[in-house]
Amino acid sequence: MRVWTRTLSGRLSRKSSSSLENMANEDNQSIHNENNHVRTLRDHMNPTRTSAPLCIVFPPDASHFNFKPNIIQLLPTFHGLDLENPYLHLGEFEEVCNTYNDLDCSMNTIRLKLFPFSLKDKAKTLLQNLRLGSIHAWDESQQ
Repeated sequence: MRVWTRTLSGRLSRKSSSSLENMANEDNQSIHNENNHVRTLRDHMNPTRTSAPLCIVFPPDASHFNFKPNIIQLLPTFHGLDLENPYLHLGEFEEVCNTYNDLDCSMNTIRLKLFPFSLKDKAKTLLQNLRLGSIHAWDESQQ
């Protein structure tokens, strides 16, 4: 099989079989070597987050939170769109949280732990971009 590539000047040139093997080896190394991973601008602007948002400081009883995955399906979602009412979302969110009982932790902890799961798209990005450790309690802004 013939393989053609473009040179820097824009001319077509045929690759030999030995250079094809070298290209295949380089491709395999770049896939398996994390240092050679080319990150796009989108990767830099929206890094993948695998943990809870760093803006939330959880109370000491948060380690005792008995998380049940089914509760996530009950949570209302807020995308941060202009047509959505954030106060309505918070009311619905608190209503769902009030039905969730956990004797090992407070309602404050339950709300702080579940709130990130109710946010999507722009709203989730906004939460993740808040200042480090800026949220300590659910009702902090109401005091």
